[in-house]
Amino acid sequence: MFKLTQKGLSLNPVTPLHVFAREIGSRLLSFLRFVGGFSLLCLQIGREIFERPFYPRLIVQQIMTIGVQSILLVSVTALATGSVMALQFGYGLSKFGGKLYVPKIVAMAILREMGPVFTSLLVAGRIGSGIASEVGSMKVTQQIDAIRALGTSPIKRIVIPRLVAALIALPILTLIADYIGIFGAMLVCMKDLAINSEYFIAKSIEALEMKDILTGMAKTVVFAFFISVTACWKGLETEGGTQGVGNSTTWVVVTSSIFIMISDYFLTKFFIITIYPR
Repeated sequence: MFKLTQKGLSLNPVTPLHVFAREIGSRLLSFLRFVGGFSLLCLQIGREIFERPFYPRLIVQQIMTIGVQSILLVSVTALATGSVMALQFGYGLSKFGGKLYVPKIVAMAILREMGPVFTSLLVAGRIGSGIASEVGSMKVTQQIDAIRALGTSPIKRIVIPRLVAALIALPILTLIADYIGIFGAMLVCMKDLAINSEYFIAKSIEALEMKDILTGMAKTVVFAFFISVTACWKGLETEGGTQGVGNSTTWVVVTSSIFIMISDYFLTKFFIITIYPR
């Protein structure tokens, strides 16, 4: 392959290595641009979040969108997840005579890990993409420029209400998902594993502590921050009309999911070292 220039064919061939290096460089620049833009947006949020004016009505509207409208989706997923976990652990442990440990294992797994992570992934898919498309549409239609022209900060009116709403709604959704997931596991234990509800509840309470609930909810605060700020940043950076809005929504879902999984590992390790010492 040769590079075509205005003077004809260049003597320097464009090899696959050059194409690979160019692609790597482009991805690296995009990553650095994201890190810089994300950091600057976080600084702007920290500077303006406690300044007047406040927009409580916008926050309530976003809580309705993020929290209330996601309850059905989160509930169905939590019910299915708890049921499947109880079924799998029950039939797996029954081979070793450990079926009676299912309530403890399932309850701890849901509260510490499965509830927060699954709920956050669902919210990232539903709400992260929604925020990115909404803010991106405002950007390409120049509504954000109009907000600036009126002397209002887009950070105060667009980003902060969505961030605060996510920080409030996601831990509550996780708490709902935890209880519904445990309820689904109890139903499966009663129906398929011959474990009565009294035994299930007693063993679950025996195994769980308040710190199990609090650490799971603490994770969702971090997840909510990443989801909302990432979606808002990408929406504010959207270009290219409707196609750019579509690309932004896809990018936000993928990036938020990666953030959730990576941060979940480090948060889990931190909690094990500090809160669950051996």
